[in-house]
Amino acid sequence: MPDETPKRGERKGFRITSVYTKTGDRGNTGLVGGRRVPKNHPRIAAYGTVDELAAALGMCRLEAIGEAARFESEADADRLAEHLKYIQNQLFTLGGDLATPIADRHRQMAVISEKETGYLERLCDAFNGDLPPLADFILAGGSRTAGSLHVARTVCRRCEREVHGLSESEEIGESPLVYLNRLSDALFVLARWTNSRLGVPEFTWHKSLEEPAFP
Repeated sequence: MPDETPKRGERKGFRITSVYTKTGDRGNTGLVGGRRVPKNHPRIAAYGTVDELAAALGMCRLEAIGEAARFESEADADRLAEHLKYIQNQLFTLGGDLATPIADRHRQMAVISEKETGYLERLCDAFNGDLPPLADFILAGGSRTAGSLHVARTVCRRCEREVHGLSESEEIGESPLVYLNRLSDALFVLARWTNSRLGVPEFTWHKSLEEPAFP
């Protein structure tokens, strides 16, 4: 077994040595900077929903990998999975951003900025480029991957609402809200693109859909 004892002058990386801390047993939790707030505080709701969104995208990525053989090209499934992985990484940054009051940020801290929003705009343009124009309202459905992306889109919208609520009581900067707004658009585009690459018709809303038969 290798010796993990740090040598003189060597700095060990951050390691989580315990899963539970017991510090939140009374219904409060700590923000970056040391301030403690109730677990239903708007800031906790905001970055907690970001965490939920990242988990939903993890499931989308697994669905894409599982359906890879059905795509026009497995490279398409790989490309989708890599973008979802990249967005998950950005969401971890966003969570840290929202968990840290602006006064407690340090100079090198990673935060969401126009750069990350610009990536989402390029993603929308690239994946939407060869899709047919929208003629109807799209409902969640088609393939498992596209359906999962639509679920993630609705979580993203809720996340946006939570972050907006936080912004009404605390300063968080403009970038988190703009980023989440673009992300919901991107997830909608990715869902449509996925069904297109799988050759699955989109599930659209019909004003006068005939009632299904009963057994």
